[in-house]
Amino acid sequence: MAGAKDNKRAMIEAEGLSKFYGPFAAARDISFKVYEGELVAFLGPNGAGKSTTMKMLTGYLAPSEGVAKIAGHEMFHDRIAGSKHLGYLPENGPLYPDMTPIALLNFFADARGMESKRKNDRIKAVVDLCDLSSVAYKAISKLSKGFRQRVGMAQALLHEPDVLILDEPTAGLDPNQIREVRRTMKRLRETKTILLSTHILQEVEAMADRVIMINEGRKVFDGTVAELKEGKGDLDKAFEKLTGVA
Repeated sequence: MAGAKDNKRAMIEAEGLSKFYGPFAAARDISFKVYEGELVAFLGPNGAGKSTTMKMLTGYLAPSEGVAKIAGHEMFHDRIAGSKHLGYLPENGPLYPDMTPIALLNFFADARGMESKRKNDRIKAVVDLCDLSSVAYKAISKLSKGFRQRVGMAQALLHEPDVLILDEPTAGLDPNQIREVRRTMKRLRETKTILLSTHILQEVEAMADRVIMINEGRKVFDGTVAELKEGKGDLDKAFEKLTGVA
């Protein structure tokens, strides 16, 4: 793994990231790198600081301390340049319920200043990739949770980013919808660098090149799935041990 990293560019970088709310530390001194072409699972119990860290990485939230970089761009001072490389899907991502998926994608393409031909080509591409053709002209408010997640994913992919940061993309989905998201992830990992937050450990084992785990705002593990399981039996036991449950 180390040799592969040596030859690849770091696309996501957290350097001593901390976020304080008064005396409470939502995240404290978190550092890691995600390299070009990696799919890294970001794990931790509820309240561990995963979403806070992801928001700092995307520039959505300013860190109290430390630096976040996307494709080499420091996201506090150079967010616009970094955002050109980034697709971000927050948990329960904001969608306009009265719009259709096509109208929403047109809106975001115009907001990004896409010229007409590229806009049309990219909308067609993400509708196909996220399998939205059957609901493309249906109000988002009428869509299932699974389809709304796909619309959010299509929006994140619209501008062909190099990097994807996905916060619980399968939360609330049924098993069939989860399988569809996994298939999409497998296609995307061929061309993207992905940081994926999830509570579903089977997804980690099925997809991740590496695991980063945080607990109580601090990083407690960074390594492969095999290294995480070593001496602990399975991922459930490893998770319990590292998060202090057992």
